[in-house]
Amino acid sequence: MRYQFLINLVLMIIWVLLTGSTEVLNFLFGFLLSFAALWVTYPRNGDRKYFKIFPQLISFFFFFLYELFKANIEVAFDVITVKHYMKPGIVKYPLDAKTDVEITFLANLISLTPGTLSLDISNDKKVMFIHAMYVENEEEFIHSIKNGFERRLLNIMR
Repeated sequence: MRYQFLINLVLMIIWVLLTGSTEVLNFLFGFLLSFAALWVTYPRNGDRKYFKIFPQLISFFFFFLYELFKANIEVAFDVITVKHYMKPGIVKYPLDAKTDVEITFLANLISLTPGTLSLDISNDKKVMFIHAMYVENEEEFIHSIKNGFERRLLNIMR
């Protein structure tokens, strides 16, 4: 999979050099064009994981942007209004992520989202402690992290 990405980058650079335009859209078009060329020419019986992960990465990127925007609006609204709607709490979140890399990515995604902060991981790496500004229902909060961030992240990383 790593080699397919490198080949994709090399083909993108070749495209940019042939066209002579170093605009961002030309890089993006070259990347997409080389991705399509690799997809068409790559053997059907080979490891095609790269071609499944790329659309998932794009989907995850837009999902994270949406969640980031939504959390920013929620926190900003709470800051500018007279009444505070926050119900802070610390949630004991059961992890499906097993490796250190998976746990680190999940913890960073949680901390990057306004209103949430990953605090600690248990010694057995089965539980993450998360501080959240808005915890009305702990089960709903766990469900939103589990089906939002963690499931999508693990689909990409595994």
